[in-house]
Amino acid sequence: MKAVVFESFQTPPSIQTVPDPSPEPHGVVVRVEASGLCRSDWHAWMGHDSDIVLPHVPGHELAGTIVAVGKEVTRWQPGARVTVPFVSGCGACHECRGGHQQVCHHQVQPGFTQWGSYAEYTSLQQADLNLVALPESMDFATAAGLGCRFATAFRAVVDQGRVSGGQWVSVYGCGGVGLSAIMIASALGAQVIAVDIDDAKLRLARELGATATLNATQCADVVAAVRELSQGGAHVSLDALGSRLTCQNSILSLRTRGKHVQVGLMAGDQQSPPLPMHRVIAEELEILGSHGMQAHRYGAMLDMVRHGRLDPARLVGRRIGLAEAPAALMAMDSFQGVGATVITDFACTT
Repeated sequence: MKAVVFESFQTPPSIQTVPDPSPEPHGVVVRVEASGLCRSDWHAWMGHDSDIVLPHVPGHELAGTIVAVGKEVTRWQPGARVTVPFVSGCGACHECRGGHQQVCHHQVQPGFTQWGSYAEYTSLQQADLNLVALPESMDFATAAGLGCRFATAFRAVVDQGRVSGGQWVSVYGCGGVGLSAIMIASALGAQVIAVDIDDAKLRLARELGATATLNATQCADVVAAVRELSQGGAHVSLDALGSRLTCQNSILSLRTRGKHVQVGLMAGDQQSPPLPMHRVIAEELEILGSHGMQAHRYGAMLDMVRHGRLDPARLVGRRIGLAEAPAALMAMDSFQGVGATVITDFACTT
């Protein structure tokens, strides 16, 4: 099969012919129909993730069709249209037994702990636990974003932030996760303030339901502006980017007893931000992490899609071929483009 491979960190990946995968006894092989490009893939290529073993095939936002099934799999057959959370649980640890596969102690992550979906085929483990059936009405490009950015935002807003109607929610960063969070929070009846440095992304944030937008490069004091707009501070604030500045600003934007949800990956020199703990203590603020979402929670999200309350298709941006993926991956840190870039053409002859 053809795949995007990098053999060392921070050097250009290439299209290579590599062996087709075989299913593990508990797993399946999926023909990749679409794979999203995510900034987490860029972090992997940069060498920010200790799980990466070189050479490596990135990609963790995927949707496709099952082509081979392991002998222990009971729920799936070839031909099924599926996606998968970017964290696959082992099914045996304490967290998995409690239904928290997103923080499994022995988790597998396509594109990180194993080869991923910038390829014609990929192998997925513990299929009966981790795979999610796709609605026939959902195209693969839309479905690819569910496994990371959209599901991650859903858990951050619904399960961790517990956002409800009438609350003020601030979202720092209008990339894929941030825009998804804005759509979801707005669908729940929240009033959302979107913060970014790109006017095009802020325009899309308004189209997706943001009540107000702030361009951080044109605002003398972003925190003060959020607190003024929200009449005393956000009930819930999300850092959907993952930087020291956005993390701190998100916390400072909260009203008393508000919740900060850290959903943007913090890696490299950004991984240990200074936190205003005096405010956290004095105002009883909550600091929460959010790491993906379990397969068994997809039903609630897909129900909102089915009933027209959420439309993840609006977040799909540029569609590219596999041959274009190496350059697109290396450019991820420049935050170019609006919406998710998705690989949809795997007929690569390079």
